[in-house]
Amino acid sequence: MAEHRRLAVSTAAFGAATALSRVAGLVRESVAAAVFGAGPAMSAFNVAFNLPNLVRSIVADNAISGAFVPVFLELREGGREREAWRVAGMVLWTTAVFLGAVSAVFMLTAPLYVHLLLYGQDSVSADLVVTLTRILFPIVAILGMTGVVTGILNSERIFGVPAFAPVAWNLVIILALLLFARGKPLDEGVEVYAWGVLVATVVQFLIPLPLLRGRGTGLAWRLGFGNPEVRRILRLMIPVSIGLGLININLTLDTVIAIQHSGSAAADLNFAFRLFMLPQGLFSVAVSTVLFPELARRAAQRDLGGVGRIVSDGSRTIIFLLLPAAAISIVLAQPLVRLLFQHGEFSASATDAVSLALMAFSLGLVANGLSLLLTRAFFSLQRPDVPTRVAAVNLVLNAVLDVALLGYGAAGIALSTSIVTAFNATVLAIALRSRVGSLHGREVRRHTVRIAVATLYCAVAAFGVWWPLDQLLGRSFPAQVVTLGAGLAAGGFAYLAAARMMAIPEVAVLRSLLRRG
Repeated sequence: MAEHRRLAVSTAAFGAATALSRVAGLVRESVAAAVFGAGPAMSAFNVAFNLPNLVRSIVADNAISGAFVPVFLELREGGREREAWRVAGMVLWTTAVFLGAVSAVFMLTAPLYVHLLLYGQDSVSADLVVTLTRILFPIVAILGMTGVVTGILNSERIFGVPAFAPVAWNLVIILALLLFARGKPLDEGVEVYAWGVLVATVVQFLIPLPLLRGRGTGLAWRLGFGNPEVRRILRLMIPVSIGLGLININLTLDTVIAIQHSGSAAADLNFAFRLFMLPQGLFSVAVSTVLFPELARRAAQRDLGGVGRIVSDGSRTIIFLLLPAAAISIVLAQPLVRLLFQHGEFSASATDAVSLALMAFSLGLVANGLSLLLTRAFFSLQRPDVPTRVAAVNLVLNAVLDVALLGYGAAGIALSTSIVTAFNATVLAIALRSRVGSLHGREVRRHTVRIAVATLYCAVAAFGVWWPLDQLLGRSFPAQVVTLGAGLAAGGFAYLAAARMMAIPEVAVLRSLLRRG
């Protein structure tokens, strides 16, 4: 019980820091929407940002962390503390050198692959995408180093500061938009946006570094291509990188296919995706990040039953947090988008398109959260090849569904993503159960039925309070804040009240944390 509470406290701390980051991210997206709208310039930025982000996902922060943390903890659990820190230093500096070279290659060859990706369309300027891509690609190396530092700190059960660093990332970008992008032609403005992202990424890397001082034996400069543990991490990274890369190829593929529909569809998809990721960052990322070191410890101890129990508990928590969030995102999609984005260059028709995409994305919210936890479980078992194979199937399925549903614009592509995500979670759960023995599925299903009932109360209360207030007060900005805030508060209160009546255990944990605070 004490261990469960400690994990809950860690999750709450990580979630609080991430909440600040996500709120700052929404402000960033709102400012970008007001400055650039949802037109071709914003679509060009989204394509350019997704290209280095794709490479980053394949060979940088999450891939490195997913392969590094289990080995780092295994060495420490085995009493090889000095070797663990020596390997950590090698991984950090090898990452810097290798990813720096990768970034340079992609910057030099940008005209080749960008024009190929955008071949056959005239909605978005390929030359602008090339310029933005070259500005943004150095973030790959910086984020790779950030992934190593964050993995070390999370292994030390330090979650708050690494989770807070993205707040500074967002604030730097917001300042760049407000001080230097406003009033400029749209093409020049999005270049400022890209430079702001690059500077913000450097700031994000620097913030957690002081926490490493005095820990272990330090991270002295050395390359580690010949070290056996580093080579083991690299071997583990190959399927991790392919798996994460295939997942993120889906997002890049979605963006490129969306451009074939219209000049605004890629921007619509991006704005909806950012809102969709808000509850992911607040809840499922927090749960998965905090549980990952614990999963790695149990795996290192060969306690497969313990791995199954942690995944089961984490799944119940994710469902408890994300199912009502999905319901709120569906019933209040339009007022959410209108309040956050419909300013300046962002039109009412863009609000309609983004709202429909958000609703479609939200259908896969719970499955997305479970997929993240299940993937981390396979990483902890040092079996990243399993989610990699599933991701390869997902890539094909996603491409087919994207094309089939393209006629519905951004909403069709978002629906494709939700279907693929549900398939991914189902297959991963079946595969993991065959390896750890039990994921306590019957218990999770009973738990989910009670949460679904409470979620129904949540959705009815949220819409039932928002709609009459919206008709009464109108849609000035202060009125929207009041009506949407009242709807969200009513939905949250109804959900927690219903959950408490049905004795859902997470409510008691929340009350305990609030009393502790």
